[in-house]
Amino acid sequence: MEKKRPAVSKDGTCDPDKWVVSVHDDPSSIDAAAWDALLDASASANPFMRHAYFLALQESASAVPETGWVPQFLAIERGGALVAACPLYLKSHSYGEYVFDWAWADAYERAGLHYYPKLLAAVPFTPVPGPRLLARDDEARTVLLRAMQALASDNGLSSAHVLFLDETDRRSAEAAGWMLRSTVQFHWHNRHAAEGGDPYADFADFLATLQRDKRKKIQQERRYVREAGVDFEVRRGKEIAPADWNFFYRCYTTTYREHRSTPYLTRDFFARMAATMPEHWLLFTARQAGEPIAASLIALDPEQGHAYGRYWGHAPGSPSVNCLHFEACYYQPLQWCIEHGYRRFEGGAQGEHKMARGLMPLRTHSAHWLSDARFTDAVSRHLAREGAGIEAYVSELDERNPFKQGARAVGEEPPSA
Repeated sequence: MEKKRPAVSKDGTCDPDKWVVSVHDDPSSIDAAAWDALLDASASANPFMRHAYFLALQESASAVPETGWVPQFLAIERGGALVAACPLYLKSHSYGEYVFDWAWADAYERAGLHYYPKLLAAVPFTPVPGPRLLARDDEARTVLLRAMQALASDNGLSSAHVLFLDETDRRSAEAAGWMLRSTVQFHWHNRHAAEGGDPYADFADFLATLQRDKRKKIQQERRYVREAGVDFEVRRGKEIAPADWNFFYRCYTTTYREHRSTPYLTRDFFARMAATMPEHWLLFTARQAGEPIAASLIALDPEQGHAYGRYWGHAPGSPSVNCLHFEACYYQPLQWCIEHGYRRFEGGAQGEHKMARGLMPLRTHSAHWLSDARFTDAVSRHLAREGAGIEAYVSELDERNPFKQGARAVGEEPPSA
């Protein structure tokens, strides 16, 4: 269903000759080609923002009202053409977001107010930085932010949030007066020309850039897996058969059960990914004595040369293998990235243990708007203190750089493609 809202101008006032905002409770009501065209115009585009990805989340019952994700996708037209859009959800909880605001919700409740529902512009269950405000230009991006504020205000909502936004979105949100928040992830970068060398020739070439103790630790961890008789089968895209997806999903759900949690994604979601976005998936299956015992699923962006660690798990009742998680989730994917000339591997949210394996700290950003001025002031002061803590944390990580001196600076980005 599509709900038309009054046209708005850049400052939020009505202007029927400029912008027409519509709210969609189903992404299928937004033209897929127009959405993807906006995405493709972004330098930081990734597969998780493609129209097909959100459609799969919806149609597989993974991110739907029954799971606390009520679609409210925004689309902005000008002259009959789509000029801006964003994935927007009405949230009744903060699960599946990876930017934690539970303390904010608690403060609202203690003040006798309701924090939920809130508006959230994000990719459900996916802490991958990238564009969130798909827009033809900065002006359209600002109108999108104003439309989010208007939607929240008109419906008496506490707040609106944009998670894991890229630098272009971050600048627009800051200019629009939204509060900014930072956290840290850990990403691996291939060697590049700015470092005075070619991409890594192989995994051994990468290891040679690490400090001796880190290098020996990785070699030892990989040896444990080999000595346990474990090898890996690697399948990409349409090579991943339904039986492979079934085995992976058993492993995926086992991980959640062990943490006494419920899987976010349904089996049907992965079936839709296999059907509509097969080129974006890479599966590592660990086998021992010919039997599959674990699996690691990686997402791919072949155009950008980026890979994303996503999901891992072991088969129910499978034997425990020392360091199998590190091999399946880091060393096998990194080896594959080097062999295929990929530029970056993102290890997902949090986890400074990744740093010892060559994944370096990188700041990620979110933007927040609160409807209550009193809470805006309090949260702003909190974020200032938190931001100082993040700076100190990154400085402390700098002292633990696993690379040999001069091999790589902490948080360094490779040049843009």
